Amino acid sequence: MYHHSGNVAQQAAGSATGLLDPEAPGTEAIVFQRCTWCGTTMYHRVLCPVCRGSDLRTERSEGAGTVRHATVVHRNTPAARNVSLIEMAEGFVLRGRVMGPLIGIHSGDRVRLSTAKDPVRGEPVFQLVDEPYRAWT
Repeated sequence: MYHHSGNVAQQAAGSATGLLDPEAPGTEAIVFQRCTWCGTTMYHRVLCPVCRGSDLRTERSEGAGTVRHATVVHRNTPAARNVSLIEMAEGFVLRGRVMGPLIGIHSGDRVRLSTAKDPVRGEPVFQLVDEPYRAWT
């Protein structure tokens, strides 16, 4: 199940918190937090998981990452879909979907944030940077 908690300070201020940066229309970016005390990056937390600090700075991700785990889900969907854990270049990990052939998505593949987002789950959608390896064609 996908939960989005957002940053507590931003919610209290009444600004729109979301997975993608609402301040830059047309150029969607993932927002994440960085602990100002120890420098740990994390995805939508209230406290730092390393030092338990609450002074978190919100930053924009460049959108580049690497697939750490990919699986195909057949449950609760009319067609098979990809669910992947993506490690972003900034060091945090998040769950998203990778566009492309389901059999061609593997751990270690480089991905970049797409401008699209999953209409049902609201998760980020990534696209493969490199063409999948086709040894048998």
